[in-house]
Amino acid sequence: MRVGLVVDQLFAPVPGGTGRYAGELAVALTTAAAPQSWLQPWSAWHGRRPPALSGTDGLRQLPIGSKLLARMWERGLGPAPRDADVVHATTLLVPPKRSAGLVVTIHDVVPWTHPQTLTARGLGFHRRMGARAARQADLIVTATVAVADQIRDVLDPVAEVIVVHPGFSSHLRVPDDAGERRTRLVGTGDYLLFVGTAEPRKGLDTLLDALAEPALRGRSLVVVGPRGWGGVDVRVDAVARGIEDHVTVTGRVDDADLAALYAGASLVVMPSRAEGFGLPVLEAMTLGVPVVTSDDPAMREVGAQATQTFPVGDPSALGSAINRVLGDAGLRAQMIAAGTARAQDFDWLDCARTLWALYARLVQ
Repeated sequence: MRVGLVVDQLFAPVPGGTGRYAGELAVALTTAAAPQSWLQPWSAWHGRRPPALSGTDGLRQLPIGSKLLARMWERGLGPAPRDADVVHATTLLVPPKRSAGLVVTIHDVVPWTHPQTLTARGLGFHRRMGARAARQADLIVTATVAVADQIRDVLDPVAEVIVVHPGFSSHLRVPDDAGERRTRLVGTGDYLLFVGTAEPRKGLDTLLDALAEPALRGRSLVVVGPRGWGGVDVRVDAVARGIEDHVTVTGRVDDADLAALYAGASLVVMPSRAEGFGLPVLEAMTLGVPVVTSDDPAMREVGAQATQTFPVGDPSALGSAINRVLGDAGLRAQMIAAGTARAQDFDWLDCARTLWALYARLVQ
């Protein structure tokens, strides 16, 4: 069985969680491949060296540019992975339907439920490609039951929608020099941690509003991740609230630094308005850090009973949840133990084995 895997998100200016998904999945599928199975990662040519995909057969690239490829695929035109029995698009950058079976991962339905959090171009692209996936895909994969239900309601796809949990990044391990890395990046002292792209959907405005209220005055926040779209500038927004002395923005960091920052955090906070999975929730639980999230359905599902939640967009409730966790050592210990146990339910090799079985169904 020959599988072509579209991993173009690895090259995006802001790869985000979907970029990590594509890279981790490529490696896991190769590791879990049965005899006589073949995996070929595909991407548009970006004029720079591709990221390492250890264990794969290398990256086949289309020398036409990612923006042009996206516009062509949006119209059902252009080249597509060849010599494959199954093509798996790891995002809504979906190639034209040819003779191969088509699998599409849909990470969330934000373009339909929260359109105001996307650019006009991004909104149009995702809605059109989502509609095509709903019509043409032979199988739709998503990471949570919550999103699977939303996909069925919003897109009414022809194909079956199957939940396949992703896993914890094999590269995210706490280094021996974690303390030195934290001091270099954020100094010393306790801090709350946010991990993600700074864009409207992530709810950073709610978190900053909570930190500006008297209940959390003086608490320090570290924001890790690249700037995205929508004009979100955490530094400027912190100044506007008078809390700039307590907010550190690191930008994007490598995996060793990220693991060190997780390990030193008092609490990880995910105030998102909508998520398809919420990868930082899993990362924090795996690394033994308690987590507070909004009550977004997907993040509640991932966290199960291990996290504390608050109503989306409510800074006072968020502040109360943060103080509740930080002020109760017993609760913190309980959350850490529950999170460590819950994290065991997510494994990339399990994900890959499930997908190989699903691919085989399509070629029988």
